[in-house]
Amino acid sequence: MSVTELTQRQVDRAVVDLLDHLAPEAAAETVGATARQRRVALADVLTVRPPGPLPDGLARLLDGVLAWENAQRLVTDTADLPRLRLAGVGSRMSLWQGDITALRADAIVNAANNRMLGCFAPGHACIDNAIHAVAGPRLREECAAHMAAQCHLEPTGAATLTGGYHLPARHVLHTVGPIVADGEPSAADAEALASCYRSCLDTADSHGDIASVAFCSISTGVFAYPIEAATVVAVDTVTRWLTAHPESEMQVIFNTFSDHDTAVYRTTLEGRLP
Repeated sequence: MSVTELTQRQVDRAVVDLLDHLAPEAAAETVGATARQRRVALADVLTVRPPGPLPDGLARLLDGVLAWENAQRLVTDTADLPRLRLAGVGSRMSLWQGDITALRADAIVNAANNRMLGCFAPGHACIDNAIHAVAGPRLREECAAHMAAQCHLEPTGAATLTGGYHLPARHVLHTVGPIVADGEPSAADAEALASCYRSCLDTADSHGDIASVAFCSISTGVFAYPIEAATVVAVDTVTRWLTAHPESEMQVIFNTFSDHDTAVYRTTLEGRLP
């Protein structure tokens, strides 16, 4: 049976079966709960689950649930986004407000932590958690394999490319931004943040078949980089990269989630219009 032929009842039954096998105690607590409450419980179980493959039967069951859910999502294609025409870079930038996990791009950027395994806090409203939840646990497995091969924490300012799994995006670029403890970014913080943007674009460019990259506002969440300062670094760095790569047809999307952040980006970008 294809994903499109699954019914809501079949998906709800699969969630119950997954809970029963993965977390019997959590399953017992959801007896009599709504289907939505059971789905949240399964998300919490997967959030705290260490990296590692699921048994084949459970993996297929979960893949079916995630694929069905993502087939129901309203997806935005980067090809349909309006382009901004900026001096020196042409029309290779876009600004889009929305859920980055619902964006069909060649690659989306994840603001990761240096363990690179996603967020382990159930219900935490960070982009790391959101991306891993939609992609599914195989993303954590791939990140774990990368970290095992690397044998050290992910450096700030680097970029690592993985698959997108159940995301509409084909790939995820993971980058660790600087932490600004006092809300006052230093010159070193600004350079580390710029390195995140450069590294993501360099990695995407070297891959060969990535023509669109959607950036979240790196470091502006719990890492506390002020959005106004971070936006200037983001726009300046991407502008310099595109200017230095005139042959590249890379479309860069600045993704925002709030009206305030969108206004900050729009003001910064409009200052660079020809």
